[in-house]
Formats: sequence, structure tokens, C-alpha cells
Amino acid sequence: MNTQARLFTYLERTRLVAAMLFVVLGFTTATALAQTRGVQIVKNESEQRVDVLVDGKPFTSYIWLKSLKTPTLYPLRTVHGTAVTRGFPLEARPGERVDHPHHVGYWLNYGNVNGVDFWNSSSALPPEQQARMGSIAHRRIIRATNGKERGELEVEMEWIMPDGQPVLRETTRFVFHAGSNLRAVDRITTLTALDKRVLFADNKEGMLGMRVRRELEQPSNEPLVFTDASGRATDVKVMDNTGVSGMYRSSEGKVGDAVWGTRGRWTLLSGKVDQEPVTLAILDHPKNPGFPTYWHARGYGLFAANPLGQEVFSNGKEKLNFTLEPKQSVTFNYRLLILSGSVSPEQVETEYSRFVQIK
Repeated sequence: MNTQARLFTYLERTRLVAAMLFVVLGFTTATALAQTRGVQIVKNESEQRVDVLVDGKPFTSYIWLKSLKTPTLYPLRTVHGTAVTRGFPLEARPGERVDHPHHVGYWLNYGNVNGVDFWNSSSALPPEQQARMGSIAHRRIIRATNGKERGELEVEMEWIMPDGQPVLRETTRFVFHAGSNLRAVDRITTLTALDKRVLFADNKEGMLGMRVRRELEQPSNEPLVFTDASGRATDVKVMDNTGVSGMYRSSEGKVGDAVWGTRGRWTLLSGKVDQEPVTLAILDHPKNPGFPTYWHARGYGLFAANPLGQEVFSNGKEKLNFTLEPKQSVTFNYRLLILSGSVSPEQVETEYSRFVQIK
């Protein structure tokens, strides 16, 4: 073979290797991109967290830190990555409120379980008060699955009394949804009484709650004092309302502060964060106990559904005192919508119609 022929063969082989390398690298890149698309559930038990990603970007995390008395989803974000939950006490932001340190992320607990307060439990309380509070302990991850438009995380927890004994076993399945202008979380929680009868005495403090960031609070020019069921008072001071734009609206047409203490199938909270329109909505399923729930929705940023505190919210006209006998279970099913852009009550009603089709 002459020199020209050998050179031609060498160049052909080089081009062939380069082409094969391009195909391999292209395939690897495409595979990596495909693996980051959709909803991913990433376990990190050594850090006491499970991260939820959408197309490789953070949506929320399920966390069970030692400093918390209740596992929670924190933070929660819009499709654009904007956090809608308050940062304090984990990551305080300038200008936000620092009251109620037990309001962290998006959680579920209650203020009176066999006489013990799980709602107000916080590591910020003095030790003598902490000793009288309940806590909820993460026990294990049952399963975690990824998907194109939804991912699921199922976990087990225990509700622990002050003497260290569990009173309830909790199994919660989170379903994380992703859409073009939507993030959503279904929380399906089953509580099972263990060896004792469990009484959820009617109480203002409960049950499914989230604490929103400062911009999504309702503007207020009045100092307030809120007292919990045990008589502990918390001052909520007047703050600069610049950029504060939140407003509640319930399925029954109640608006603003009028939503608090009323029933509704859903309630939305709309506002703007750095000019991004944001709407949060909590939907109550018809099969839940106490449906339609009462709303424990405060202008300072607490957005909560309380189906069990009927005596308090009805001024004594109703009474529930929900009870589980030993080994008996109950399931609560809620959906949280995080919508970007301007959203009407009619659009939330459409989302609610889809939600209630879930059995």
C-alpha cells in the first residue's frame, strides 16, 4: 500500500472513531438529560431529607431535622423556583416575621391529642414546656418513585407522647405533580391508634398548615396578640407592608380576614412575589372527617385547614371530639396547588372538580 493510500485509510479510521465517539457522547448526554426530566425523588437519609426535583430543579424537600418536632415539606417553590414558604426559623430572610417558630413549611399535626399539644411543640420553647408537648418522629421511607409528571413518596411516622410512648402511627403518601404553570402536592395521611383510645378534642390549633413568605401575607396596620389553647400569648407586630399583597378567598365567597373560622371546600391565597403572580390553594376532599373543613387562615401568613376544631369555630354550636378506638384508622386527603400567573376562583373550582374524582 502506498503512502497516499495509507494516509487515506488512517483518515477514514480517524473519522470513524470520531463519529462513534460523537454518537456515544451524544447518547450519554441525551440519557443524562432524560434522567433529569420529570419528577425525581432523591433520598438523602444521612442528611434527614428527601429532595423533590422537577426537571432537575428543586421543588421541595421532605425533612425531619432534630430541631423540628414535626416532619415537614420545606421549602415549597413555584415553577419559576420562587419559594412561597417562610424561611424562619431555618433560613431567616430580611424583613420577615419571626413569631410562631413551630410554623415551618407545610405540615400536619394537632393541638389536643389525649390532652397533649402537638401543634405548638417547638425546640424554641423552654425545656419545662417542651416536656409537656408531643412530637412526631419520622420512622422510615416506605417507597419513592419517579415519574414524568408526578412522583410519589410514602413515609411512616409516629406521634410520641411526653412520656416517650407512641400514641398514633402515621402513614403518609405524598404525590408531587408538575405542570406548565403548576406545582401541586397531594397529602394522603392515615392515622392509626395504637393500644389506647385517642381523642382529638375540639381545638383551634390544627391541622394541615403552611406558613407563607412575607409577600403573601395580607397587609395589616394593626398589632395583634394571638393566644393558643394553653393560654400562651404571641405578639404579632405591625410591619412595613411594602410588597405585601396576599388575599384569601374561600369557595363560599368569603374574602380576607372573613375566611377565618368559616367552612369551605377550598381556600386560595393570591399575591405577588417580586412581580410574579402566585396563587396557593388548599383543597379539602369530601371523604375527609369534618368536611367541609373550617379554615384557620390568618393574615400574618398562617394558612391552615382544621376539620376537627368545630366547637371553637362555631362558638359552641357544634362539637366533634373526633375519636379513634385502639387499632382504628382514619385517612385525611388534601391537595395543595401552587399556581403561577393570575388565577380566578373559577379556575380553582375546576382544579377542585378534578381533585374530588380521586377515590
